[in-house]
Amino acid sequence: MQDFLEFFSFTDANIRYVTLGSVLLAASSAVVGCFTLLRKRALVGDAVAHAVLPGVCLAFILSGTKNPFILLIGAFVTGWISLVVIDYITSRSRIKEDTAIGLVLSVFFGIGILLLTSIQQTGNAAQSGLDKFLFGSAASLIGGDLIAFGVVAVLLLVAVVLFYKELTLLCFDQAYARTIGFPVRSLELLLTTLTVFAVVVGIQAVGVVLMAAMLITPAAAARFWTENLKVMLVLAALIGAFSGIAGAYVSYTAPSMPTGPWIVLIVSMIAILSFALAPGRGWVARILRQRRNKTRILEENLLKLLYQLGELRQDYGNARSLEELLERRNIPKKEALGGLQKLKRQGYLRKEDSRWLLTPEGENRGRRVVRLHRLWELYLTQYLNLASDHVHEDAETIEHIITPELEQRLIEELNYPDLDPHSARIP
Repeated sequence: MQDFLEFFSFTDANIRYVTLGSVLLAASSAVVGCFTLLRKRALVGDAVAHAVLPGVCLAFILSGTKNPFILLIGAFVTGWISLVVIDYITSRSRIKEDTAIGLVLSVFFGIGILLLTSIQQTGNAAQSGLDKFLFGSAASLIGGDLIAFGVVAVLLLVAVVLFYKELTLLCFDQAYARTIGFPVRSLELLLTTLTVFAVVVGIQAVGVVLMAAMLITPAAAARFWTENLKVMLVLAALIGAFSGIAGAYVSYTAPSMPTGPWIVLIVSMIAILSFALAPGRGWVARILRQRRNKTRILEENLLKLLYQLGELRQDYGNARSLEELLERRNIPKKEALGGLQKLKRQGYLRKEDSRWLLTPEGENRGRRVVRLHRLWELYLTQYLNLASDHVHEDAETIEHIITPELEQRLIEELNYPDLDPHSARIP
């Protein structure tokens, strides 16, 4: 508890620098990462992160100082060049983007390692700590670094706010943006520049190896919680900021734990929880939805079967045994019995002496499933010219997902039919 109070009191200047720097890094890169993710260019961040290393080394060689602004300028130049080279290779050759990214990443990173090794062998005392750009060292951030982070973070957020509409259209409908006269190429260069800035601002904290995770992971986690881009941007920024604070806190309480890797680890854990638990899009929600759909299909198949048995002699009120049902349709006995029990609880069936019969509600629901099945068979034969003996399987699937609106439209399109392709009456 004492460590918690000491950390969040922010009385120590080093704690303030590290925490605020980590928050600015994580939040700003997460916002830009949302557009990169939606553009399906997640690997680009990794390429830029590795391509900034030669820029950092060249800036140091030319200036002889580790001034953060000068190093960031050098990193930005080579990072931006790497993206231009990727676009050039992709557009002017048959090489696909993933291959171009791999080529550029390896070449630029190799040059960076070569320059870094050369600098370390010069004996220049000012080069101490320059290798921190490889793996990051958030704990070594100072006031000058924080100012640089702050300036870049503000530039990123202002650019996103000013060009929000244009960037959104670029991500979701590039062809439409070009049609209405938007400068698509210029917008792509703007997004490229923002991506490079986002990577550049974080390399000193988490390093070139982990920066791609900071760019994409918060955006991927936020994407699972919402379909709204504005909400996604806010969530990604909050996830990034929380990870920055939590990573700094872990590093403070356990000095041997580096801040950058802990930030990435925490944001990755948040992403995994989002992938699993997010409503609607998460793994758990998807599994539950599949189970509900499977159960509903089983129930509707049983009701349809009972209705069809009633059609044979127009005796919908007669009870049927489980064996009689299984003779007509291949359903596992345990599943069929469970489905019948559930339909009984819902009021669609009654049970009399181990036999099952439809209630008025069950008869109505079974009638609708049969109607949808036969309407779809008729539609396939009339509009797609399929043979009548080739439409049953497709109708077995589609009958469970036709909405009342689509049902009405089918009836109107088919001119209120009475018979299906097999001359069976459409109820």
